[in-house]
Amino acid sequence: MTRTRIHNLSMSLDGFATGVGQAPDAPFGHAGHRLHEWMIATRFGAPIVGREGGTAGVDNAFAQQHEPGIGAEIMGAGKFGPPGWQDDADWRGWWGPNPPFHTPTFVLTHRPRSPIEMAGGTTFHFLDASPAEALDVAREAAAGQDVRIGGGPTVARDFIAAGLVDHVHLVQVPIVLGRGVRLWDGLEALEADYDIEAVSTPSGVTHLTFTRS
Repeated sequence: MTRTRIHNLSMSLDGFATGVGQAPDAPFGHAGHRLHEWMIATRFGAPIVGREGGTAGVDNAFAQQHEPGIGAEIMGAGKFGPPGWQDDADWRGWWGPNPPFHTPTFVLTHRPRSPIEMAGGTTFHFLDASPAEALDVAREAAAGQDVRIGGGPTVARDFIAAGLVDHVHLVQVPIVLGRGVRLWDGLEALEADYDIEAVSTPSGVTHLTFTRS
């Protein structure tokens, strides 16, 4: 059965999963890469930023679960590009000609455009749809594999609030951002629907996994 999964969604101690001031040269706004330094240091994450090597410990074990069994991804407009990308006909995402998704990828936006086929198996499709409607489309495209909700935090929160997510992997990073977009708002009593495990690692982060009861 197709599951809906969230992986490697990093947040600060005060619950922010992205900062303010998102721009073409600042995908996470004032947060920079501080939320993701734990992942960049791993064998899974190092190639994403053009590095070699990386650690092979617990952080890497969690990070690499991002990919196996995924047949489609859903992401929000803010993950695909900075404010105003809909007005730039040449904008094709942050990731260059070969994005790291390698599946059909559905971008939620109130201003859909024609699909963009990229190298490596990624095709971006643009939907103006509710979470449930988008998930139906993505499940069909996933052809029996799982669907990943790729973020940002607003999209993750909307899908969790709608009861559509089976597995959530969050990473609490020991920084305080003070401002940005919070994940937890409106998710009161989330713990009642999931079995929760927490694992702290030498890097200082805590991996929180929520598996639907």
